[in-house]
Amino acid sequence: MFRFGLAIAILVVATDQASKIVVLNVLGPFQSVSVSSFFNLVLVLNTGISFGLFAGGDTIARWFLIAVALSISGLLMRWLANSTDRLVCVGLGMIIGGAFGNVIDRLVYKAVVDFLDFHLYGWHWPAFNIADSAITIGVVLFILASFFERRGHSKLDAK
Repeated sequence: MFRFGLAIAILVVATDQASKIVVLNVLGPFQSVSVSSFFNLVLVLNTGISFGLFAGGDTIARWFLIAVALSISGLLMRWLANSTDRLVCVGLGMIIGGAFGNVIDRLVYKAVVDFLDFHLYGWHWPAFNIADSAITIGVVLFILASFFERRGHSKLDAK
């Protein structure tokens, strides 16, 4: 199961980084392209964490966020290595891949590259990226796996 979860993580990193390379080559900072009535592509370089919190661009904060992400990813890798549940492995792989995708951004661009902008009636959800989406979906899958296990349902693993 470890290899399966690791493959998910690698797929997330590859997809995330490829999408960011395309966006960085097509859009300038804060340039927006309307895709639909509720969705834009907009290039935002986020030096903070979720929703731009703690943004300041300071080097110490950037290295601190990198260290935290790598530490948590290390713990999750250990958990992944010991897991036999397929849903848990998918969730952990998505979280780890998303975290590594954003760490790569902090190392290369000194900020996380966000570009997905959903909006409704003038209200915009903060821009995010594929890595952020993978982390969110991974957490939901992880919670679902925990719920199934607690409810006494059979595990969703392929042995």
